[in-house]
Amino acid sequence: MYDGVVQELIDELGRLPGVGPKSAQRIAFHIIQTESFDVSRLAHVLQTVRDRVKFCEICGNVGEQEVCQICSDPRRSQAVICVVEEPKDVVAIERTREFKGLYHVLGGALNPMNGVGPDQLRIKGLLSRLQDASVEEIIIATDPNVEGEATATYLIRTLQPLGIHVSRLASGLPVGGDLEFADEMTLGRAFEGRRRIDSGRVD
Repeated sequence: MYDGVVQELIDELGRLPGVGPKSAQRIAFHIIQTESFDVSRLAHVLQTVRDRVKFCEICGNVGEQEVCQICSDPRRSQAVICVVEEPKDVVAIERTREFKGLYHVLGGALNPMNGVGPDQLRIKGLLSRLQDASVEEIIIATDPNVEGEATATYLIRTLQPLGIHVSRLASGLPVGGDLEFADEMTLGRAFEGRRRIDSGRVD
């Protein structure tokens, strides 16, 4: 425990996801001890992000416009939508350069223990997009963990009656992992080997 504002800084940094008490302490003392660290620049960027960054009104990805660059790109295929949990997953998949379609960001995964049900995710928005007859396939790319698998199962049950091809990322992704930590080759192979799921059958 440190006095006053130092402990406040550590506590605030510790609220960030993935930053534990020791990491928060290291970051705090780096800021304090490094004279060249531009605190005002960091504060400006953080405020600018809050002011300018929006969630795309179509897919839920992040950007500075009402419609993100991917959704507004005429070169992207309108026939395939890849469903992911978070915007960071879009970045991970884009690095593979294997996918040329559109995305739909759910904003998380089903987690009843934490109060996250279907109504807390952007599932209704996905169903609205499927009213466009140009959509031929949905690729489910939720994380290969308990919450991601539960979300994928729910989506499969919801989408199959609509007569749209549904596929799930295949081998190459470790169970219990996160998409953002997968390398480009692993994600690329997962896209190439995805399985189609139709009428309760898995090919």
